[in-house]
Amino acid sequence: MQLLGHFFRLLRWPNLVFIAITQILFHYFIVLPAANSHSFPLHLQQHLFWLIVAASVLIAGAGYIINDYFDINIDQVNKPDRMVVDRIITRRMAIFWHLVFSGIGVLLSVYVGYTLHNPLVAIGNILCVVLLWVYSTTYKRKMIIGNVLISLLTAWVILIMLVAELPGWWNSIITAADTQASVARLTRIGVLYAAFAFIISLIREVVKDMEDMEGDRRAQCKTLPIVYGVNASKVFAGTWLAILIVMLIVMQTYVLIFQWWYASLYLLITVTVPLLLLFNHLFKATNTTQFAQLSSKLKWIMLGGICSMVFFMLYTR
Repeated sequence: MQLLGHFFRLLRWPNLVFIAITQILFHYFIVLPAANSHSFPLHLQQHLFWLIVAASVLIAGAGYIINDYFDINIDQVNKPDRMVVDRIITRRMAIFWHLVFSGIGVLLSVYVGYTLHNPLVAIGNILCVVLLWVYSTTYKRKMIIGNVLISLLTAWVILIMLVAELPGWWNSIITAADTQASVARLTRIGVLYAAFAFIISLIREVVKDMEDMEGDRRAQCKTLPIVYGVNASKVFAGTWLAILIVMLIVMQTYVLIFQWWYASLYLLITVTVPLLLLFNHLFKATNTTQFAQLSSKLKWIMLGGICSMVFFMLYTR
């Protein structure tokens, strides 16, 4: 049982649960209500939806394993008490489980793509596997590109749900022009959440780079805080924070037109105000502990934002 606990810690199981929650909320509180209200057929049947969720979780878990595999030297400095690979689980077993999880995730993606006659599902997830490997071996040690890559992969968790429905939606638009506005609106909502996930993930990745500077420097990484310093990294993260806050304020103002009082209040309390407070704390942070706290808060804010999908069920009625 203790070994199993360490294995789940290696997989970052809370993050995997977060991925599953994101896709479940998007499917059940945005896609299904929109389809039922506007009478356009869903291409992604229930069993195929759950296979996509399983594939996403498995591929992400494999990514965490391979990341720790190549980060042994860095983790010996940054988090020696939390290391799993090479201390509790051998490097050989880590590679084995990475290949198993990646392989099953790809097979599930290929099956879903084949069933839907939509190769983009399989291609997208295969590309995720490749990019997670390349990130762990190369891009993680590069300035900005690694941060952007992980942020794009985070956004893909939502975008794949739109991509899986594309053929069905396209056929609906061709055969019934009145569904075009509904599909376009649903697509905008998906892109909106994907953009939110991308930006907040990018901010968090830069904050984590500031937290992990000591180990990254010893491993000769060229991350933003190492190349340009902590202050420049704070300005970079703070700029994206400001952009995100402005986007949220605009969106909250927009939904008030539809009298979405509860949704606007929810976003204000769980996302906008915490981001404003975090903006202030970002420029005051000076040590590893404070940066770690900022990273943790960003994860909770992201969860708060994703959970707002529940309110969009009202919007699609």
